[in-house]
Amino acid sequence: MDRALHWQKSTFSDGGEGNTCLELAFSSTDIHIHLRESDTPASVLTTTPAALARLLEGIRDGAP
Repeated sequence: MDRALHWQKSTFSDGGEGNTCLELAFSSTDIHIHLRESDTPASVLTTTPAALARLLEGIRDGAP
């Protein structure tokens, strides 16, 4: 994995207790988006922008 990833926390993640934030990073060497939970930073989910957009659309629409 690209060690130079710049992780950013979601704007919806502030104000909670502990280290429970969603973070994402974009790789400068490919088209992937990397997601991780701040309390388990070694576990990273890697996806494409199109696949993430479909997931978020399904969540908003209430898809099973």
